[in-house]
Amino acid sequence: MFARQWEAMTGPLHAPSAAAPDARPSPQPSGLGDPGYAAFAWARFRTIMAWMTLAAAACAAAVITAMAHIQGPLHLVTMLAILGGVGGSVMMAGLLMGLAFLSSGTGHDEDVTRLD
Repeated sequence: MFARQWEAMTGPLHAPSAAAPDARPSPQPSGLGDPGYAAFAWARFRTIMAWMTLAAAACAAAVITAMAHIQGPLHLVTMLAILGGVGGSVMMAGLLMGLAFLSSGTGHDEDVTRLD
């Protein structure tokens, strides 16, 4: 049932034309268009995110510990709010910086300014 859809998604984008036999072949894909480099880039992004998750957990634990030391025992809602606020902020910062590194490292920043 899905065989034609799969072939349409994975097949070539343009069929070779018989009217233009001297047409130049398309250049090799660059950046995330190259499957090998895309796998490397996304693996690097996931590694950055794994480290940022660890950093977010450490920051949230440090803030919860400091707040418990200053104010005494904390309620569960307070701890969840700290985890969401501090941990979420650190994770968002890591996500945005990781995407900036991914965009720059794969050449997308240069592709925006190129007018082919």
